[in-house]
Amino acid sequence: MTDPFRSDALAGTTAFMAGATSGINLGVAERFAELGAKVYVISRSQDKVDATVSALQSKGTDAAGMAVDVRAYDAVEASLKDCRERFGKIDFLLSGAAGNFVAPALGMSPNAFKTVVDIDLMGTYHVCRAAFEHLNAPGASVVNITAPQAVKPYIMQSHVCAAKAGVNMLTQCLALEWGPLGVRVNAISPGPIKDTEGMRRLAPTPEAEQHAKNAVALRDFGEARDIADACVFLATSAGKYITGEIMYVDGGMVMGDGGMGQVQG
Repeated sequence: MTDPFRSDALAGTTAFMAGATSGINLGVAERFAELGAKVYVISRSQDKVDATVSALQSKGTDAAGMAVDVRAYDAVEASLKDCRERFGKIDFLLSGAAGNFVAPALGMSPNAFKTVVDIDLMGTYHVCRAAFEHLNAPGASVVNITAPQAVKPYIMQSHVCAAKAGVNMLTQCLALEWGPLGVRVNAISPGPIKDTEGMRRLAPTPEAEQHAKNAVALRDFGEARDIADACVFLATSAGKYITGEIMYVDGGMVMGDGGMGQVQG
């Protein structure tokens, strides 16, 4: 498939990415590096940060990072200052740190529920709030990673549903407040993405995998590259008039299949 973006589409830009040392967000970081961006990553594991920075640098881009728990505002703030000192103002901000586990509401402790809310919702607020003074405004683009649980109730996912619903609303509130200052704020809601820890947990058997595919209008899982290219689109002038949107990159999953999965398999 022909690459829709020039190889230097992001040359001269700086991207700060929270939670970008594994899964979907790592795919975004790798894609931005391929297209010439300077990339700064944070996550809780220093080993993962080091491995990611090394891998990004091997692509020929400037990369750095820091071990940070997004629940700790001061640590988030310190990493953003370090990014600014190394690479200059931030053109693209990705907030993608997340926590999840499968449990009924009555089967988790209040602290377990709070942990997911603190990582997903408070973490997103911390990253966005601390980053604002470092954004290259006007023109900066912010993308928060949300999930279909924000708009669809799921059993065993009350904690994630509550947290991601908050991320959606926070995204749109920030879009209203920061739009006059030239900063765009959007969210991307991925569908089931192959070769990720999330899908290995949610669809651990061939039968569960097929059931998950049947819930998607396109009847297949997506790839991390699909989410990454949506981020590139929002980071470039192609998305310059888009803000406050919840972009569903999910193969039509959030719509449901209207029962056609039972008819067509």
